[in-house]
Amino acid sequence: MCLAIPGKVVSLKSGSQPLMGTVSFGGVEKEVCLEWTPDVAVGEYVIVHVGFAISKMDEEEAQETLSLFQQMQATMDELDDADNDEKPAS
Repeated sequence: MCLAIPGKVVSLKSGSQPLMGTVSFGGVEKEVCLEWTPDVAVGEYVIVHVGFAISKMDEEEAQETLSLFQQMQATMDELDDADNDEKPAS
């Protein structure tokens, strides 16, 4: 199973080969290879897998996906808290 995360392109590295840019994942910025999405522009969203943008994504769909990830994390945190509450104190 693979996981690709949507991110917003915040800058392009002009003249780089392969094409590189900075992508923001909810405030965490990473350098990403954009070679497979050569027509991407600053402000657009891409789907990134292991450091490579594999396709562009519209903003609405990206925001919906990011919201689902946040909901999953909140659920995992709640389950973690419930597990910790059930364990007897040492």
